[in-house]
Amino acid sequence: MHTSAIAISISLLFSGALFISLWKSRSRRAKYRSLLPPGPNGLPWVGNVFDIDVSQPWVTYQEWGNRYGDLTYSQVLGKEYIIVNSEKVAHELLDQRSSIYSDRARVPSIELFDLGFVTPTLPYGEEWRKHRRALHLVLNKKEALKYTTMQLQRAHGLLMNLLTTPQDYEDHFVMFPVALIMELAYGYSVVPQGDPFVASLVQLLSLVIEVVTPERSALLGAFPFLAHIPSWMPGGNWKKRAGDCRRLVRKVLNDPVQYVHDSIIAGTARKSMVHDIYLDKDDDLKLGLDKDKVTKEVAATAFMAGSETTTSTMLVFLLAMVLHPDVQRKAQEEIDRVVGTDRLPDFDDRPSLPYVEAILLETLRWISVVPLGVPHMTTADDNYNGLRCYYSEYVDPERYPEPKVFNPDRYGSKLEDVASSPVFGFGRRLCPGRYLAEQSLWAVIVSMLATLQIGKATDASGNEIEIHPKFVGGITIRPEAFPCSIEARSSRTKQLIRTSTTSAD
Repeated sequence: MHTSAIAISISLLFSGALFISLWKSRSRRAKYRSLLPPGPNGLPWVGNVFDIDVSQPWVTYQEWGNRYGDLTYSQVLGKEYIIVNSEKVAHELLDQRSSIYSDRARVPSIELFDLGFVTPTLPYGEEWRKHRRALHLVLNKKEALKYTTMQLQRAHGLLMNLLTTPQDYEDHFVMFPVALIMELAYGYSVVPQGDPFVASLVQLLSLVIEVVTPERSALLGAFPFLAHIPSWMPGGNWKKRAGDCRRLVRKVLNDPVQYVHDSIIAGTARKSMVHDIYLDKDDDLKLGLDKDKVTKEVAATAFMAGSETTTSTMLVFLLAMVLHPDVQRKAQEEIDRVVGTDRLPDFDDRPSLPYVEAILLETLRWISVVPLGVPHMTTADDNYNGLRCYYSEYVDPERYPEPKVFNPDRYGSKLEDVASSPVFGFGRRLCPGRYLAEQSLWAVIVSMLATLQIGKATDASGNEIEIHPKFVGGITIRPEAFPCSIEARSSRTKQLIRTSTTSAD
C-alpha cells in the first residue's frame, strides 16, 4: 500500500452511471494503467477534455459506458476517472467497503468560494462525524415523522399558489422548499415578498450552482493561477465571484442562527433543527466547544443541500405528468378510490397508495437531478476483480429496462424504500436528510395529483404545444421552463384547496 492521495468523484447520471476521479502522480501512470479498465484514447495531458459535452457530461459518460462496459477509464487535464455503470459494483464498494470509500477529495473551487463547511464536502474525520451526529439528531427517521403536518400544510399552500398563478409554477416550486427548510432548520416563517434571510440564501445557492461545477473545478485544479488573477483583468471573474460568495456565506451562516438565539432569549423560539441542537445541554452530541460552529454549518447545509434538489425534482415530476397523462390518470383513480373526493390525502394514506409511491420512485430514477456528485477520496488502495480501484459508484441501467422511459409500472408490487434510493447515496455518505426529503416530495406529488389536472398548454388556435425537454444546470440539473396547463380537477377540488389553506392559516 502506498500513501498517494487518490480522489473519486461520484455521479448519479441519467444512465445510472457514476464516475471516479483519480489523482495520482504521473510517475506511477505506466505501472498501474494496465490494471485500469478500457476507455477512450486522449491527447497528451489534456486527455479526453475535448471528448466531453461540458454542458451535459453525464451524457458522454453514458455513451462511454455503453461502448466500453461497466468500468471505463478516462483522463481529463491530468485527473483520471473511472466510470462505473453497475449498481452491484457500487454497493460492493461503497456499502461493503465503506471504511475506505468515505473520504472526500480536495476540490479547488469549493475552497476558493469558502464552501468547505458544507457537510458533503468535509473530509472523513472528527469534524464530519460531529456534523453527522448533529444532523442525525434532528433528521433521523423518527424525528422526520414529526414534520409531516408541516410538510402537508406547505404542500397545500403550494396548491393554492399553483391554482392562483399557474404560469409562475417555477417560482412556486422554488419557494416551497425554501419556506419549508427555513421553518425546519430555524423555526422561521418566511415573509412572502422580500424576506431578507431568503434573499441571501437564494443568492448564495444561485451562485454556487452557477460557478461550482465539476468542469470549473477541473479547470481551476489544472490552472490554479486563475484564482489569483485580479478581478479587473480578463479571466479575473473567478476572484470577484469568490468574494461575493464568501460575503454571502458569512451572512447565511450567522444571521438565521442569530434569529434563533434572539428567539430563545425572548421565549418565542419554535421547534427547529438549530433549537434542538442548542437544547442538547449535556452535550450528548459531543460537539464540545464546536457546538456553535457546527450548528451554523449543519443548518446552512440543510438549506443548501435540500432546496435546489427538491425544486428540481418537483419540476421533473411536473414534466413527467405533462408528457404522460395516462400515468396521471391512473394515479388519480387510485387516490379517488382510496381517499375519496371529500378530503385531501395525508400520510396515513401512504401505504394504501402504491402507484403514487411508484411515481415518486420513478421521478427520482428517470432524471437524476444531481448528475455529478462531490469528489470522494479513498484512504487505502483497493482491488476489484483484478482491477485497481481507487473509488467508484453506481446505478445499473440493466435493472431498469428502457431507462429513458418514464414508467411507474416497472416496479410492480415490489416497491423499493424511497429513502434507500441510490439518488441519496451509499454507505457512510448517505444523505442524512433523505427521510425528510422523500416525505416532502411525497406530500407535493400526492397533493398535486389529488387536486390538479396537469397537461399540455394550448396556443391561440387551441392546438396543444408540444414539449421537447431541455435541461440546464451545473451541480444540479433541472428542466428548462416549459409551457403547461395547471388547473383544478373540479370545482370540488378547488374548494378543498381553498379550505385546506384557510384551515392552515
